[in-house]
Amino acid sequence: MKWKRDWGLTARVWFTLFLLFLVYLVFIAVLSMLGLGLPFLVLIVFVMAFVQFFFSDKLVLWTTRSRVIEADEYPELHRMVERLCAEADLPKPRIAIMQTPVPNAFATGRSPKHAVVAVTDSIMRLLTPKELEAVLAHELSHVKNRDILTLTVASFVAMIAAIVMQNFLFASLFSRRGGDNPWIIAGIVAIVVYFVAQILIMALSRYREFAADRGSALITERPRDLISALQKISGRMDNVPQQAKQQVETANAFFIIPALSGNTLMELFSTHPPLEKRIANLEKVEMEMKGY
Repeated sequence: MKWKRDWGLTARVWFTLFLLFLVYLVFIAVLSMLGLGLPFLVLIVFVMAFVQFFFSDKLVLWTTRSRVIEADEYPELHRMVERLCAEADLPKPRIAIMQTPVPNAFATGRSPKHAVVAVTDSIMRLLTPKELEAVLAHELSHVKNRDILTLTVASFVAMIAAIVMQNFLFASLFSRRGGDNPWIIAGIVAIVVYFVAQILIMALSRYREFAADRGSALITERPRDLISALQKISGRMDNVPQQAKQQVETANAFFIIPALSGNTLMELFSTHPPLEKRIANLEKVEMEMKGY
């Protein structure tokens, strides 16, 4: 398979990363000028990023209660992933099943050799084999694009800002009671930086979803199957009990379509593009594949 890039999408991804880098430089400069023990703070964040990156697969499987399955348990699912991996030139990932009425799928892992692709039991009942293939190809595209690495690097500045936000009130009470207090300034700056960084990270996440949709179309050569799958998943989501959605909300950033419960800020700051835009993007890819 020839892996064709969408250079416009790639440019938007790199521009977003560049903006995050600028935010990071400004924030680090402010903290340095305030003299707030920056080396120790950066060290803490490096440790957090290390854990997030190298143990992301185990953490996500644990929080979602997903179970890695062997080939003899779901042989057709394993064969399906093997065929897609051969087409995409990827090593076969571990495969996991998540027991929930929320029809969905996700991928995690720091590299193609350490990846996990998971599907819920309900999505296997909902979709046709070709639609399920398209969803799995979407998740394998995340693996091929190394999106876990991209988002881990992108979240670095937000993690620093979050630590400052969590500690500035406590620290301000016990430092420099007289005169200017650098922790108050740092806290205000951290709130602004965290907000800006989150907006950029979520924009980056939406771009990665567009790229994974495109990858699925290229791997299967059937973008219509992914369109159909996305429509089915989105349509069924309205009928899933709120309690079931709330139980899986921590995994929404990984899902192919987030399971929003209706009472969360994630609806205001979405990690995924609107369904209509994803369909339009897939239709554009379909036209490209037909040579129009």
